[in-house]
Amino acid sequence: MTQHRSLLERITARPEVFGGKPIIRDMRISVETVLSLLAQGVSHEELLDDYPDLEREDILACTAYAHAVVAGDTLSAVKVAAS
Repeated sequence: MTQHRSLLERITARPEVFGGKPIIRDMRISVETVLSLLAQGVSHEELLDDYPDLEREDILACTAYAHAVVAGDTLSAVKVAAS
């Protein structure tokens, strides 16, 4: 669970970016976008090629975030850092 929490630290939210939706490391790449692309079959490698600032751990953070939401983890586990 510690790795899960450290991955979630990569997810932030700012009211002025995408209406406060979760984003990756304060960049303008939303968790929703990454999850949507993964659901469409885009590979990690393709994501990393298409988004050069993205890191492999960012993709894992998105899936960890989705897991936390679906699993109904405590709010503190799912809450993203405001920046």
